[in-house]
Amino acid sequence: MKVDVHAHFFPRLSKRHCSLLGSEDWPWLHDQGDGTGFIMTGDEQFRPVQAPLWDPAARLAEMDRTEVAVQVVSATPILFAYTADPDRARKWAELVNDLAIELCEHDPTRLRPLCQVPLQDVDAACAEASRAVAAGHVGVHIGNHVNGRNLDDPELVRFLHHCATEAIPVLVHPWDMMAGYRMPKYMLKWLVGMPAETHLAILSLILSGAFERLPPDLKLCFAHGGGNFAAQLGRVDNAWHRRDIVRADCPRPPSSYADRFSVDSAVFSHDSLQLLTAVMGVDRVMLGSDYPFPLGEIVPGNLIAEAPFLSDADKAKLHAGNAAAFFGLSLPA
Repeated sequence: MKVDVHAHFFPRLSKRHCSLLGSEDWPWLHDQGDGTGFIMTGDEQFRPVQAPLWDPAARLAEMDRTEVAVQVVSATPILFAYTADPDRARKWAELVNDLAIELCEHDPTRLRPLCQVPLQDVDAACAEASRAVAAGHVGVHIGNHVNGRNLDDPELVRFLHHCATEAIPVLVHPWDMMAGYRMPKYMLKWLVGMPAETHLAILSLILSGAFERLPPDLKLCFAHGGGNFAAQLGRVDNAWHRRDIVRADCPRPPSSYADRFSVDSAVFSHDSLQLLTAVMGVDRVMLGSDYPFPLGEIVPGNLIAEAPFLSDADKAKLHAGNAAAFFGLSLPA
């Protein structure tokens, strides 16, 4: 049994739909009708894509081929629209979320959606998260920052508090990577920027003391294995012990907060996965592949299945058990 908690989709958005955001320059899908297409921004081709990104039948066929029982699906992060007018972004989120339900209705036991919300307006974000979960979403998918504000921003903490109060699981994904002008080639924005963005998001919650203020039952998961967090935790603990400016708002060593969140398994090497499970514990790592993009795990779950340091019981937790508990999933027989 494999449950993939980090799997993206792109709804069948037309250029006309972009008028909801007040411009035709927002992302939309050009389906070429032959199993291929492009994510477009206005009239420009942004990324070549294939049918499993938007076609549930093609997606389920791929899931059968790779023996994935369930995907928890989230919209491609370029659809967040955090820079748009708040009211337009609210309507956009509603559209994307309704299209997600439509896609998952193809097989609702195997495709389980995460909603997106207009985080630039936290009241609207709370309302949309509640509406979408009532409509069938199993959680919410958010970016790691919003218009220059990290997750320790009081308004974003208020949103996380709402999710904790309503038992809405949260998946945090990096986006709009920092210092892009310094990383124009070699996919460095994805290879350097994404892990750094996720590390920043986690440390912003820890070092600000936000975890002290958030309910302990908040279900929070960070994509891409938590970025650089596990590899750099020793450095952060060392800084906390040696520098009062690091621990000014954080009453406990940073490593003591590793039990306040989960991560996915998208780290791509056994050395990295072994470190990740050592830091986080086997109960806080869930299979995540970044499907269906080329930087993802080609056969979701193989890294876990072939890990010599994990017991069969541990592999079962990482493959499905942890995800079922986190998202409240009833797994297919």
